[in-house]
Amino acid sequence: MLRKQELRSTETRHDILSAAGTLFAKRGFDAVTMRKIAGQAGYSHTTIYIHFKDKEALLHELSMPPLQELKQRMEAILLHHESSAEERLKGISREFIHFCLQNRTMYTIFFGAKAARVDEEQPALAINQLRNELFRLLQQALQDCLERQRNDLLLASARIFFFTIHGIVGTYTYSAEIPEALMERLSPTFDDAVEVLLLGFQQQQKRRVLANEN
Repeated sequence: MLRKQELRSTETRHDILSAAGTLFAKRGFDAVTMRKIAGQAGYSHTTIYIHFKDKEALLHELSMPPLQELKQRMEAILLHHESSAEERLKGISREFIHFCLQNRTMYTIFFGAKAARVDEEQPALAINQLRNELFRLLQQALQDCLERQRNDLLLASARIFFFTIHGIVGTYTYSAEIPEALMERLSPTFDDAVEVLLLGFQQQQKRRVLANEN
């Protein structure tokens, strides 16, 4: 009997998560209520609260596992010291873009729902802590390419870099092409974008140094 109850509970949680993911993707996080999720899943609005405290709990359950997996892949690239700093930055950027394109329907939920500032040290929500860890990995990869850049300039450069990556993803969010085809076709362009940004950051750094010397 206990085994049947566990299976039923697992099935119910799966149904609720599936319904939440569908509704979040279609309508956005803020527009969806717990009652609507319960209805989409085929359960009463009281049943959903037995399994999930609130929408933030659903957001956490849906988003954390894939974002943790992305973090591990990015860390592996960052630790590959046989590659140059620029190659690691390109690799970590392509990994991030590929992940976002693979999860196009949930992309804005994974990175936008209940989001905090990327430079916030201790955000309240665990998902924002993880999002900011992903940002810091990109920032670290960028710092390895700009070793002598001041901290304030590094943060500004990292933000610009981060916004650019999200802009690239946003351009292809509704593309009919599959992620693999997009990556094969556009990876050289993505790499060019990284090179152009690095050149710009380096020039900015030189101008600041000269200005301070004068």
